[in-house]
Amino acid sequence: MDLAPAPGPPSEPRGRPVRPATTLAAVYHAAGDLRLEQIALPRLEAGDMLVRIRACGLCPGEIMDWYMSRKAPVPLGHEPVGEVVEAADGAAFRAGERVVVHHHAPCLACRSCRRGDYVHCATWGPRRLIPGGLAEYAVVRAPASAEAMRVPDELSDDAATFVEPLACVLKSLRRARLRGGDRVLVVGAGVMGLLHLLAARATGRPSQLLAADRVAARLALAAPLADATIDVSRDPIDEATAALTSGAGADVVIVCPGSVEALEAGCHATARGGTLVMFAPTPPNVRWPLGVHEVFFREITLVPSYSAGPVDMREALQLLAGGLAVEPLITHRLSLGDVQRGYALLRTGVDALKVIVRPSA
Repeated sequence: MDLAPAPGPPSEPRGRPVRPATTLAAVYHAAGDLRLEQIALPRLEAGDMLVRIRACGLCPGEIMDWYMSRKAPVPLGHEPVGEVVEAADGAAFRAGERVVVHHHAPCLACRSCRRGDYVHCATWGPRRLIPGGLAEYAVVRAPASAEAMRVPDELSDDAATFVEPLACVLKSLRRARLRGGDRVLVVGAGVMGLLHLLAARATGRPSQLLAADRVAARLALAAPLADATIDVSRDPIDEATAALTSGAGADVVIVCPGSVEALEAGCHATARGGTLVMFAPTPPNVRWPLGVHEVFFREITLVPSYSAGPVDMREALQLLAGGLAVEPLITHRLSLGDVQRGYALLRTGVDALKVIVRPSA
């Protein structure tokens, strides 16, 4: 497998930048088959923008092979911050501005959008970031270009890559109906779990914030963010949560791993009248034998939370610009040529939290 970068775009003559015809990009073909390829950049249409990618985060969802394989071959990267190189007529930004873009965009006019269910809009589905965020350059198609957001000068590129994942977390907390005084348990202290801890503390004012994981290194990172941690390699989550909440359980339980084992454990740890948030999917053939009797009489609300919409993206940028301390979660900063190593680090589930790739470095 050859991951050596190909020659970059042509040099720029004085006074007039040369628009690149292709870009180097990371493309997922199959499990264990990740390639760097030169991909043609489409011509700009009305409202579109060409951006030079400055940094892009690696998403844990991109190592779910059952999810990625059904879309393969697919360019990777949807947590980018970029600099506008060229803007077509009608674009919301101009050359030189730094922006965060989402790879999806809703129409804002259909019934789903009017209800705030942006991810179920028919316009939202098609990719609007071409080829993807793990590339030297990308075209941002309308309407995503209109939903892009200018990055404040004081916000670093690295911190700005957290806008999309933090937006997913904020949507999760909103769907959980998190209220002041709630007891919150986050199951899974990977980067998304840690973001839940940070965001819950910043926006929800919980009376108690708990974190559970089986990896000692992750529990150590969660400890300063939570009121208490639970090592599930030693203690059952429900028993430990009950002991920490005077027997009541957690009002909101957010399950970050996409496994029936984690969902079942989280359900047992949920308080009467509480909410269980399913933050990650399971493979399509997996079934959860839900204890309906228990769920009914304890009145547990089951809430899935998938991706994020423009309202969540704007709130996430505001929170980051306000100083939410996400950069300590970054464990690795790599070049585009090292992207395969970055995903390998995520797969180990131990040493890596947030991996940032700088395609244009």
